[in-house]
Amino acid sequence: MVKVSVYPSVVNGFVEAPPSKSYTHRAVILAALSEGISKINRPLLARDTNATIEAARAFGAEVTKQGFSLSVKGVDRPQTPEDVIDAENSGTTIRIMTSVAALTPSGYTVLTGDSSLRQRPMQPLLDALTQLGVRCWSTRLNGKPPIVVQGGGIRGGVAVIRGDISSQFISSLLIAAPLADSDTTIQVVGNLVSRPYVEATLHTIREFGGKIASPREGVFHIPHGQRYTPTEVDVPGDFSSAAFILASAALTGGEVEVGNLSLQQPQADSRILEILQELGAEVEVKEGAVRVRGSKDMLKGGVFNLSDSPDLLPVVAVLGLRCREGVEVRGVAHARFKETDRLTVLAEELSKMNAEVTLYEDGLKIKGGTLKRCTLDSRGDHRLFMAFCLAGLATQSGCEVLGAESVDVSYPTFIEDMRKIGASLEVEENASQPIR
Repeated sequence: MVKVSVYPSVVNGFVEAPPSKSYTHRAVILAALSEGISKINRPLLARDTNATIEAARAFGAEVTKQGFSLSVKGVDRPQTPEDVIDAENSGTTIRIMTSVAALTPSGYTVLTGDSSLRQRPMQPLLDALTQLGVRCWSTRLNGKPPIVVQGGGIRGGVAVIRGDISSQFISSLLIAAPLADSDTTIQVVGNLVSRPYVEATLHTIREFGGKIASPREGVFHIPHGQRYTPTEVDVPGDFSSAAFILASAALTGGEVEVGNLSLQQPQADSRILEILQELGAEVEVKEGAVRVRGSKDMLKGGVFNLSDSPDLLPVVAVLGLRCREGVEVRGVAHARFKETDRLTVLAEELSKMNAEVTLYEDGLKIKGGTLKRCTLDSRGDHRLFMAFCLAGLATQSGCEVLGAESVDVSYPTFIEDMRKIGASLEVEENASQPIR
């Protein structure tokens, strides 16, 4: 793993938020399912979204880069891939493309990924697709990738699916169901976690001309016989990535402004603005930007339910290091099924810094104190790596963080942007691959 040494710093300055990973995934997939040419302006080109682009190409779409845009020539129906779909580390890719694979005319599609992705749950999605007439299974019969999907189309009907593991299962069904052979109803049982991500899916489906009704909470009715329409879409800036930059101001008592941010489209992690305000930071929402000013004093602390925005768990946990009363995060049991078991890793690694950590089944409590220098291992998880870099800024002696190579999953310019605002980060000179 590539190591970064982080030294105490106060951040100040301006950077632009990278484009949204979630919206890029959805736009590329829907464009690939639209017969004709779509234009996606300012997409995120990172490891996860590149996996989706390659999968779209495997299903027959033509994707080309044109300046700061992608041109996607979609197909009426996806073709059976000639080779295995490698989703790499991207849960969004493998989950949505599993439903897309069912739309192929015949044959079989195999979908897999890296060692981390092969440990992530897929069974609720496989069960729901089976209810809709699709033959699909896990090759190891354990509900995890690799996955095999038989083509021939989606029959339609009623699918009942639990909502407490991943909203990506719901998004997958919503994207594919308009192309089913008959009307489809999706019934979500239990608590639907990460609800704003489903709203982002519905927003993007509407941009491509799809129609989905939700007559009551947790129920989606999708008429059959639809076709997606090629269109031009603008990818918004990513609050998931910007959260780390904004939080760095609160952690260090600095002031940053992040451009390319808008509240016009649903994004789960825009919740970071409310959290930072509650902790005592000054937040100003401008036209297309957000400014955060931290205090020289300790932050207040608080209790936050992040069931709808679990990707904020790492950054909010680290904010707890500088809170008088600490921070308690609940409602994120599903964070155990991300790139890592984020709850356990956060508890183990932040304890190394001498933080007070209480681990719950669905969350944790973090309180700082006299933090000591140590080496934090992100376990190859991009969001944990970025969070641990922030932790180092807030200590008196800094820290070392392992896993810098993971940032290209979602935020390839993270280290470069942190340096722009004054963070002192030194990348191991003998890194096995370049880090910006």
